Amino acid sequence: MSEDLSDLKATIEALIFAAPEPLTRKVLSRILDDEPPEHVEAALAALCAEWAERSGGLQLVEVAGGYQIVTRPELHDRVRRLFHEHSAQRLSVQALETLAVIAYRQPVTAPEIAEIRGVNTAGVLGTLVERRLVKVVGRKQVIGRPFLYATTREFLDRFGLRDLHDLPKVEDMAEALGMDVPAALAEGDPTPGVLPLEIEELGEARDPAPPAPEANGERVH
Repeated sequence: MSEDLSDLKATIEALIFAAPEPLTRKVLSRILDDEPPEHVEAALAALCAEWAERSGGLQLVEVAGGYQIVTRPELHDRVRRLFHEHSAQRLSVQALETLAVIAYRQPVTAPEIAEIRGVNTAGVLGTLVERRLVKVVGRKQVIGRPFLYATTREFLDRFGLRDLHDLPKVEDMAEALGMDVPAALAEGDPTPGVLPLEIEELGEARDPAPPAPEANGERVH
């Protein structure tokens, strides 16, 4: 690799490390708009290959549509001890169960989530929206036009997923989270759906300030 590309590779590595969220190719191209696109791609490919060969406590991964430097999975338990004092920020079992229902049944309404879990989930839904793990994506065109909820890019980032196709089997996720599988998720196909025609989409402005959940509904590296 030429010296110019070596410098570019180092720059990309620094950008990925400094970025607060996975660095996408789009953002990378915008930051490095003075570099030929083919040079950026070549330097990124070389960087990924270099990290794939190295050992140590960190790894470069592609997640949530971008690139991020994270701790290796086998070290997660040790690293989590560093944040033990922040346990108040951890999600409750109820929140994790609700998040699992949304992840595998999205887009889904609060009443549908409550039916699957068998309990009122309004408070938990509010927590998940506040943590930006869940957002409102539209309204279902049925009586009452309830809000529809789906997971966010932050959800993909937190759980180390490239996209929803990377979701593990629902039983495996439940075991990893130390929770019971909701009965409705254990039955049939739990694969997330696509936005159906009966959804009235709210547009991009919905994400920063989602509506409050209905009353009858509640960097892990």
